[in-house]
Amino acid sequence: MSRVKGGTTTHARHKKVIKAAKGYYGARKNLFRTATQAVDKANQYATRDRKARKRNFRALWIQRINAAVRSHDEALTYSRFINGLSLAGIEVDRKVLADLAVNEPEAFGTIVAQVQKALEAA
Repeated sequence: MSRVKGGTTTHARHKKVIKAAKGYYGARKNLFRTATQAVDKANQYATRDRKARKRNFRALWIQRINAAVRSHDEALTYSRFINGLSLAGIEVDRKVLADLAVNEPEAFGTIVAQVQKALEAA
C-alpha cells in the first residue's frame, strides 16, 4: 500500500487559520504559529463578550427605564416600578419597556399610571 502524504490537509488547515487572521497587524496575519495564537485568543474574547453583551444590554435597559420612570414621577424608583408591574399584572420585559420609554413616551406614561394605581392599592 502506498504512503499518503498529509500536505493537502495541512495546507487547508493553515489556510483556514490564516483566513481567520485576515486584517491582523504584522506577523499575526500571515505566519501560521502566531496567527494560530491570535485567532485562538480572539475566539476566547468573542465567547466571553457574547455573555458580556447580554449583561450590558440589560444594564442599559434598566438605566433607560429608571430615567423614564423618574421623569414621570420623581418619587418612583426603578425597583418599586418593577414591583408595581408585577402587582398590576403587567408582563412586559425590560427590553420592550426600554423601547417604549424611548420611542413611545405616552404609552410608557400609561404603564406608569397603572403601576402607581397598583402600588397605592397594595
